[in-house]
Amino acid sequence: MIQLIMHLFGDYCTQSDWMAQNKTKASWPAFCHAVVYSLPFAWLAWSAPNAVVAFTVILVTHFFIDRFRLARYLVWAKNLLSPKETWWCDFGPTPHIELGGNGRCLSCELVRTPPWKACMATGYPPDRPAWLAVWLLIAADNTIHLAINYAALRWL
Repeated sequence: MIQLIMHLFGDYCTQSDWMAQNKTKASWPAFCHAVVYSLPFAWLAWSAPNAVVAFTVILVTHFFIDRFRLARYLVWAKNLLSPKETWWCDFGPTPHIELGGNGRCLSCELVRTPPWKACMATGYPPDRPAWLAVWLLIAADNTIHLAINYAALRWL
């Protein structure tokens, strides 16, 4: 429970608006956020056998996950496991040119999830409600951070 509280405190209470707005655009804000985020974990890591290694793993992984918004790759990849159910082509996910009476063009194909270039923002297809895609991305991001933090404190 203390790890969850430290994560929430570090990710939401200590992160400035400047960090939040710029951490995916530039390394300096991402680094500042990772340092501020990781400081509460220094206290927890102190009891770990390799405290410096555990603290470093938490800091470095937080930097990379936030700087490059890595959770969106996980979100997109997991959607590849679903059955093929979405028609897609470069024109978008909805019918656009009616050929042969089926409402699809010749370049449409049935896919599990649209290609990465269409899902880059959140990992979810662009026809998903923006609020839902963002919140699911935040949940995936938090889950990744919590799992790494736990593993670093437990096994390093």
